[in-house]
Amino acid sequence: MKLNELRDNPGATKPRKRIGRGVGSGTGKTGGRGIKGQKSRSGVAIKGYEGGQMPLYQRLPKRGFNSRNRKSFAVVNLGILQKFIDAKKLDAKKEITEDALLEAGVIRRKLDGVRILGKGEITSKVKLSVTGASKSAIEAVEKAGGSLTVTKPAAAE
Repeated sequence: MKLNELRDNPGATKPRKRIGRGVGSGTGKTGGRGIKGQKSRSGVAIKGYEGGQMPLYQRLPKRGFNSRNRKSFAVVNLGILQKFIDAKKLDAKKEITEDALLEAGVIRRKLDGVRILGKGEITSKVKLSVTGASKSAIEAVEKAGGSLTVTKPAAAE
């Protein structure tokens, strides 16, 4: 058997239906769309319409609320902070500010500020100055012998 002798099984492939190619084809004239009306035209979108009945997406109850003034913080966990200190990308002897975190690549952008969270462990004695921090993060830093100062009061603590 050669490559040019390869054939699919008989009846495995059907020829494509060529719509709108004359009355004799069986799908000519209206092209299988029926007669007149919006659905027979091109560019129709009657997705959520239920014949005048209130559509499902409008019948379902709406929940929740998104505040316009909500603050979005860049989040840093203590474990990641320690990892960067161990990799010598952050200097634990100097004060670690938001700009220092940005320069070291701990965060991509400041957003409305940087918030330190208590996930992971910190063993280095560090002096941190950030926009916000969780209680567990403050306790963990002080336990390691460092200090964490919150510069501006965080909106939702």
